[in-house]
Amino acid sequence: MSNKSMAMIGYITIIGWIVSYLEYKKSPVKSPLVKYHLGQSLGLIILSIVLSVIVSVLVMVIPAISVVSMVIGLLTIILLLMGVIAASNEAIKPLPVVGKLFEGKFDF
Repeated sequence: MSNKSMAMIGYITIIGWIVSYLEYKKSPVKSPLVKYHLGQSLGLIILSIVLSVIVSVLVMVIPAISVVSMVIGLLTIILLLMGVIAASNEAIKPLPVVGKLFEGKFDF
């Protein structure tokens, strides 16, 4: 699997991230592109899970804010698509708004 493919697959669900991570660990040459995008995608996955839990609790308390849940889900999908586009262009750049939070946090 090419480095570009591994970087792109890392953004597509947690299973895609695991497959990409295992391929990265197995490869003899560790690509900085794949390493960077694995960190970005893992950070985005963790952030989306945390936000989903928080918003779900808030929606149980205040049902009128259920639209916030849909907006957060849409924003997560947009960020995922932007990450896939950056990976397909082989660019090592952070995701907008939240990408700087994940730089250097994960060591693969």
